[in-house]
Amino acid sequence: MEQAGEQLGALTRLVAGGGVVVLSGAGISTESGIPDYRGPNGTMTRHTPMTYQTFTRDPAARRRYWARSHLGWRNMAGAAPNAGHRAVADLERHGLVTGVITQNVDGLHQEAGARAVIELHGSLYRVICLDCGDSMPRSELHRRLGEANPQFDARVTRINPDGDVDLADEQLDGFYPVSCQTCAGGMLKPDVVFFGETVPAPRVADCFALVEDARLLLVLGSSLTVMSGRRFVLRAAKLGIPVAIVNRGGTRGDDYATLTLDAALGTALPELVERAVAEANVPTG
Repeated sequence: MEQAGEQLGALTRLVAGGGVVVLSGAGISTESGIPDYRGPNGTMTRHTPMTYQTFTRDPAARRRYWARSHLGWRNMAGAAPNAGHRAVADLERHGLVTGVITQNVDGLHQEAGARAVIELHGSLYRVICLDCGDSMPRSELHRRLGEANPQFDARVTRINPDGDVDLADEQLDGFYPVSCQTCAGGMLKPDVVFFGETVPAPRVADCFALVEDARLLLVLGSSLTVMSGRRFVLRAAKLGIPVAIVNRGGTRGDDYATLTLDAALGTALPELVERAVAEANVPTG
């Protein structure tokens, strides 16, 4: 406890200097009821995320994905920001955080009030057509899927980080996906980066630019297992920009960090805001 207190004090001093860029992962959303992949209760051991190659090449897998995602969307859309999301928004509002790079697709940073957010892996709140490029709100697709499948209401036992649910194949009978109305038959896909898909290069460049202008990179709730997020830690370390990590358990970025803190984000971040705002002597209104 004493060591954690010292680490929080050191983190406070780093954050109070401003110029903070946040890199957030699934761990910041677990307290909103959205599980992570690799945390203590992560889903990776029991759930294989959809890959881009499978989604685009296998109609049966695509049908299965949309059936599960249609059910999961009700839970995902009902999730609310937690104290961790609100703390990040507060740090931005007080001028200490200059931008947020989130690996999450749940939109909770924006709902909490953060404005300078780059959604590295896209957003479940949008749907795109892979044939014509048209897009629509996920709520519109949810309405269309509901109309096409009025009797489909399988029981959901567990939601996954990518928005779908665990569902036995026998419960998929009678589910019919829908296609793009703009080009009359195009393949619809959530506007997220699936496993095996590449993050758009301009988006990655924007993230690198944000990191390179930072005074501190603050990693929140990410194991940094995949290079998609870890590359920003590597870039910061290469440039001599301090890296601080707050996460439950170790990460693959710990060797590059100036400071690590193993703590629940919903508890640690509000206290960090209070301390950092006071130390920075910025208005609290």
